[in-house]
Amino acid sequence: MKLKTLMIIKALVCLTLGLACLFVPYFLYSIFGATLGTGGAFAAREYGASMIGTLFITWYARNAVESEGRRAIILGLSVYDAIGFVITVFAILAGALNPLAWLIAALYLFLAVAFGYFFVNNPIP
Repeated sequence: MKLKTLMIIKALVCLTLGLACLFVPYFLYSIFGATLGTGGAFAAREYGASMIGTLFITWYARNAVESEGRRAIILGLSVYDAIGFVITVFAILAGALNPLAWLIAALYLFLAVAFGYFFVNNPIP
């Protein structure tokens, strides 16, 4: 897979989940067995806003040439997704999310490993 393809995948994930978090957080989280109060809905919408920001970063960086800036973006995305994986697994194991959330964990893990691969295997020339 090319980095450009991975960036597009990440952008599409952020578009889909980001919009859902912004506009229908109660519904989205209910799919995964979580209930939200007003504070939870606020946090979900804040998370949706951050995903929309990440969408623009990944979309506009998809054609970036190798540089320190591109490496910083790749590293940041890898760390972001690795932390998301760990948090999601903890939430599932704690019973806060239902087994369907393993799909979210798997998506986070795939993205963390893929961005990590590009960070390690594409050093700055």
